[in-house]
Amino acid sequence: MRKLVRFLAFMGACAVAASAAIAADDYPSKPIRMIVAFAAGGSADINARIVGQQLGQDLGGTIVVDNKGGAGGNLGATEAKRAAPDGYTFFYATSAVVLAPALYSKPGFDPYTDYTPVSLTATIPLLLVVNSKVPVKNVNEFVALAKAKPNELNYGSSGSGALLHLGGALFAKEMGIQVTHVAYKGSAPAVADLLGGTTQFMFLPINEAMPHVKGGALRALAITSEKRSALLPDVPTIREATGKTTMDMGAWQGLMLPKGTPDAIVAKVSAALKKALANKALQDKLAAQGSVVLGGTAKEYADYMKLEGERWTKVIKETGAKVE
Repeated sequence: MRKLVRFLAFMGACAVAASAAIAADDYPSKPIRMIVAFAAGGSADINARIVGQQLGQDLGGTIVVDNKGGAGGNLGATEAKRAAPDGYTFFYATSAVVLAPALYSKPGFDPYTDYTPVSLTATIPLLLVVNSKVPVKNVNEFVALAKAKPNELNYGSSGSGALLHLGGALFAKEMGIQVTHVAYKGSAPAVADLLGGTTQFMFLPINEAMPHVKGGALRALAITSEKRSALLPDVPTIREATGKTTMDMGAWQGLMLPKGTPDAIVAKVSAALKKALANKALQDKLAAQGSVVLGGTAKEYADYMKLEGERWTKVIKETGAKVE
């Protein structure tokens, strides 16, 4: 009897493996939805569409971006978690997923256990920018001004607890200055007030800041990447400007699938994404946005998320940053 049970279990496993292989061979047979947890037109959305278009071609299917903004990215992340693990829902995740557990008591998901990581895609360095009417030309002058006027300088962000908020909070802590954070519902209204002079400075993804820097309305003081950007070669890194390495950061992104997606499909998506990220045309499009292509394995992605989660949890605790 035991032999029969074992035989039937073995045959069942073989049938499951065979059906998964057949499904992978036919995959994709319909359009794939890629959830972006932020509004259309933002830096994450722009990169998601660039990556999604090339990935769809290399995968042999069509990828449709579905913007599900709200709650600092939590709504989109939760919807991706609940999606059927059949390979027809992708989650274009951002750094927001590892911030959520430290900011919300019940974010609705666990970034480390509710998804299957595929690969990092890209990161977008942040620019420290000031309204052009602020009388400073570099970071040292800005810090001196802030120290001379404690709590008189304001910085905006796309929302409480967002990376743009935490970047400003970390900068203030590292520089020993007292400034005031103003939270907005998205980066667009935050930038509008920065341009209007209601706020004086901001940490902004380079692709969102570039038009205003080139137009002269904003002045770039430093960039948070390890190396200078080819788009703004005269702008120093935070490392160069302050001597500190703790300000190296970026709005990173990666592709994840709902947990339970068949291994054969995960492998097929992974291979296609690796090919897409190696495509010169895609790299050029991302570079034009100021983005840096990352890539890597699923394990490297998972390890990176854990390190980033630990880092920003510490920053949140030390700075007292919270969702208001």
